[in-house]
Amino acid sequence: MPRTIRLAAVQMDASPAPTAARLARASRLVAAAAEAGAHLVALPELFNTGYAYAYANFRLAEPPDGLTTAWMKETAARLNVHLAGSLMVLGRGEIVNRLLLFAPDGRTWHYDKNHPWGWERAYFRPGHGVTVAETDLGHVGLMVCWDVAHPRLWNRYAGRVDLMIITSCPPDIGNPTFHFSSGNALTFDDMGPAMASLKGAGESVFGDMINEQAGWLGVPAVNTVGSGHVRTTIPNSLGTFLAFLPVAPWLVKYLPQAGRMEMACQLVQGCKVVNADGRVLAELTQAQGETFTVAEVTLASERPSPRGPQPPSRISWFATFISDVLLPSLAIPVYRRGLRRLLKERAAAVSR
Repeated sequence: MPRTIRLAAVQMDASPAPTAARLARASRLVAAAAEAGAHLVALPELFNTGYAYAYANFRLAEPPDGLTTAWMKETAARLNVHLAGSLMVLGRGEIVNRLLLFAPDGRTWHYDKNHPWGWERAYFRPGHGVTVAETDLGHVGLMVCWDVAHPRLWNRYAGRVDLMIITSCPPDIGNPTFHFSSGNALTFDDMGPAMASLKGAGESVFGDMINEQAGWLGVPAVNTVGSGHVRTTIPNSLGTFLAFLPVAPWLVKYLPQAGRMEMACQLVQGCKVVNADGRVLAELTQAQGETFTVAEVTLASERPSPRGPQPPSRISWFATFISDVLLPSLAIPVYRRGLRRLLKERAAAVSR
């Protein structure tokens, strides 16, 4: 028989803050969602730290059995909900962006983000494979943020799941402002038609693309996002600026300042619950800030199989190249240096 469950999508401000403070804020939101009748509560990507490109990310990576994991397990049991959220995890000498799903009885499943977006590759490596969590609610597929821009990854869940959980915290990289120490600032409109073509990519991916892919799978989906404003340094900002020059050579006058370039933008809207037909049942705006929304969805009596061709990607080859190839290649050396430094610091602490 078809079953109905209530899904809650939590939206949290993306500004970095101490983990203890962010967990306290998350506790209030999860408790309120449980009080509203939610069976499953999804927190945003990196909900325990906030979102920035900074060396501090290395020190914020927790062991697999660290503070945030223990908090999630205890909270799921105490509130009798399934609880999902992602965090940076350091294990076996590498850092991953790991989505954890806890059942009230303590069972846990995890999924490592397959496609770190651009500069994120400076702080964690990609995961591999998909995860289908066999929960009491049904078979649940897991994804993190930029993964949703890859139709092949959606395809790997076809016919295998009753529900999709996506945890995200996407800065609106399609509409950034780049700031220099001199006070000068640039937008994509200043950088020529090639860069201007990237505008709106985030809204498309976390808007229509999630709806279309969930509808094609024939299963409900819950997606979370962060809210607010991001202003952050850029890993290997000089390399990034040099990569821009072939499509905007007139920017060469800013080259002496590029080593300390910062990026600022809003977060992309997309905290929502989507029905099995791709219809949005409940959605938060960015203006609503830190809160949650709840909606009831129906799970089919048998796991559905897609009908018809899979919808194509909503982003251009140029946006895919920048996000999946160009910027990650510039960020990987930052990850390697930061990880070596972190491991030396921790080894020194143990020695002392």
